[in-house]
Amino acid sequence: MQIIILGAAAGGGLPQWNCGCDNCNAARNGRIPPLTQSSVAVSADGQNWAILNASPDIRMQLAATPALHPAGPRQMPLRSVLVTNGDIDHVAGLLTLRESQAFDLLATPAIHQALAANPMLSALRTDLVTRREVALDQDIRLAPGLDATLFAVPGKVPLYQEGEVVETGLVGETTVGVELRAGGRRALYIPGCADMPDWLKSRIDGADLLMFDGTLWEDDEMIRMGLGQKTGRRMGHMPVVQTIRDLSGLDIGRRIFVHMNNSNPLTDPASPQAAEAETQGWQIGRDGMEITL
Repeated sequence: MQIIILGAAAGGGLPQWNCGCDNCNAARNGRIPPLTQSSVAVSADGQNWAILNASPDIRMQLAATPALHPAGPRQMPLRSVLVTNGDIDHVAGLLTLRESQAFDLLATPAIHQALAANPMLSALRTDLVTRREVALDQDIRLAPGLDATLFAVPGKVPLYQEGEVVETGLVGETTVGVELRAGGRRALYIPGCADMPDWLKSRIDGADLLMFDGTLWEDDEMIRMGLGQKTGRRMGHMPVVQTIRDLSGLDIGRRIFVHMNNSNPLTDPASPQAAEAETQGWQIGRDGMEITL
């Protein structure tokens, strides 16, 4: 299994266009590497690829990844796009993929319903883009030799679907993780997760690779930094400090944080928090990181 992290940041990327925090300024002046928004490419043979989440930065991500370049006019190695929730940072890139290109678009029925409610996405031609509804815990094929299963994780509905009362621990079709299988290897991609119940620990245990939600280092960091009024849990993300603690005893081959907010000190490779995470066996996802299992 070959995996390329196309984008390791949460919504807004690093630097975020309207943010002058220390991390964003450090990325602007070249002190730390910039990050584009959340997306991953996966292949079993290096020739046929699936993309997990279509970020708003997908055009530049594809351009920066030779394995995903076209071999000729409209001859792309892209076979499918799978989205793990309806968040804007995971689906806005679908508008970029509208240029007469065939691929399968996979998601749960609830996520497809959210996509279908947006008339702009009708630009994805139905004669080329096949919208496939995927039930939870159903085996599917994303590309030749690459199989996957979607499973529910605690989360919430996308921001644009929120009402007056928001439940942040929903377990169903709105927020899912992806179990990837190829060549006898098993990888898990969970870019959004609000909590770590025992049943999810059991699912993660024994994985060859875990790419997990690293949005915020601490639950209240955006409030303390003056960047917002919501905690990580209110946004549907458990803090990294809890993740490190909750998963410390599990048998996991490689652990990588993805989907990191611009406020997260993990985005700075020289930060004490990055050193602490690495001491605990975690790697920090970076754009262009390649993993072979």
